[in-house]
Amino acid sequence: MSTTEAPAPAPEEAAPLPVRRPPARKRLVPYWLLLPGILWLVVFFAAPLVYQASTSLQTGSLEDGFKVTWHFATYWDAFGTYWPQFVRSVLYAATATVLCLLLGYPLAYLIAFKAGRWRNLVMILVIAPFFTSFLIRTLAWKTILADGGAVVGLLNSLHVLDVTSWLGLTEGHRVLATPLAVVCGLTYNFLPFMVLPLYTSLERIDPRLHEAAGDLYARPATTFRRVTFPLSMPGVVAGTLLTFIPAAGDYINAELLGSTDQKMIGNVIQSQFLRVLDYPTAAALSFILMAAILAMVTVYIRKSGTEDLV
Repeated sequence: MSTTEAPAPAPEEAAPLPVRRPPARKRLVPYWLLLPGILWLVVFFAAPLVYQASTSLQTGSLEDGFKVTWHFATYWDAFGTYWPQFVRSVLYAATATVLCLLLGYPLAYLIAFKAGRWRNLVMILVIAPFFTSFLIRTLAWKTILADGGAVVGLLNSLHVLDVTSWLGLTEGHRVLATPLAVVCGLTYNFLPFMVLPLYTSLERIDPRLHEAAGDLYARPATTFRRVTFPLSMPGVVAGTLLTFIPAAGDYINAELLGSTDQKMIGNVIQSQFLRVLDYPTAAALSFILMAAILAMVTVYIRKSGTEDLV
């Protein structure tokens, strides 16, 4: 007669250990560490923005004083009057950004993959302009592009200025006080802002990916197009933003290297604040510029498909 064994009793489940929460004082430590940065942003960013927003909605004069009258028409009047300077600023900044990308990408690629033991020296040479005043660097370009200088003489001998004059970039046989001079100044001054993010992004690429592409019989151009450039897109996006945003609001290059026909919106804002003393118009122009740049940057980041920056 067969007998069936009784099933063994299931082992008792161990009781879960109680979760010990850190004391309230320790939980607040990260917030206390964030407090100085938050205070800094409130005092030097949020508060000035609120003040400028209030200024843009004021009416009055310097003699009688300004009062908040919620005069939103100031925005429309300011844009209607100075829209050519807005368009010019965007065009100059976009051109300088493209030139910085074309010049900075090969340089960043050289530093990341080809410089070897000279990498640190080349990086120092890229960063070295930051140790000189922005104003002095721009004044140096005014000397370099002077009418009787070697650069203009060389361009005239090569008949380059004839072509640029036909394109509307220069006037006659001179470079100063032309769009070309302003764009050259912007490109030079903001080139390091393009090179550094590009180098950081390229330096993170594993060199074995290039070797693998070569093992699969990919040509160097194909390797760059299918491997290197897509992986460096975060650096491209960061570099273009760091270049375009300050270039669009710059006024030093247009002031020193251009003429009244090359004034950018930054020159108008500076003039309205410090010379004309029309504070509501200056504040409205500042907010219009900030809103336009914010809109363009948002669209650019979404279209670029760079998840690291979204």
